[in-house]
Amino acid sequence: MRNLKRALSLALASVMLLGMMVVGTSAASYKDVDSKDNLEAIEVLKLVGVMTGDDKGNFNPDANVTRNEMAVIMCNLLGLKTGGTHPFTDVPAWAAPYVAACYNNGIIAGVSATQFNGDANVTAVQASLMVMKALGYFQYAADFGDDWMVSTVKQASKIDLFDGLTSNANAALTRNDVAQMALNALEADVVD
Repeated sequence: MRNLKRALSLALASVMLLGMMVVGTSAASYKDVDSKDNLEAIEVLKLVGVMTGDDKGNFNPDANVTRNEMAVIMCNLLGLKTGGTHPFTDVPAWAAPYVAACYNNGIIAGVSATQFNGDANVTAVQASLMVMKALGYFQYAADFGDDWMVSTVKQASKIDLFDGLTSNANAALTRNDVAQMALNALEADVVD
């Protein structure tokens, strides 16, 4: 857990520095990103290598993010060494190193003991739980109380993870919203 906190602290320092550089510049380096999108978040995450666009110069801000893709984003965000094993039988080869890294660091869980459901769109509540686990929240089942979703939404709201997002808790997150949530995470408090 200390390594995750250290990675978040380093990422936050990079984001703060890069954020100062982005403010006041044209943040639309992707041809499909405009003023309705979370420009600063998209640019900062591009600069630190957490999220990038496609080979055609698009960010695809309105595309939904899958659970497998969220594992990649979390590894990039935290600087996790990819690889290892996981118990899931439904993870494609390209995503396996990222899912394993997140699983072994306590950031993700499956929908069952052997299924990750990685091709499903990640919801705001699922993504925020992954982020908060990396921040040190919800390390034990007892931390959730009676309802993990209610507890997750309540804590994510408290630490401003949902600021600037356009989705509700159970809606699929777009790349635009994931970029904003990742930037919010880098500005959130880490649990000691």
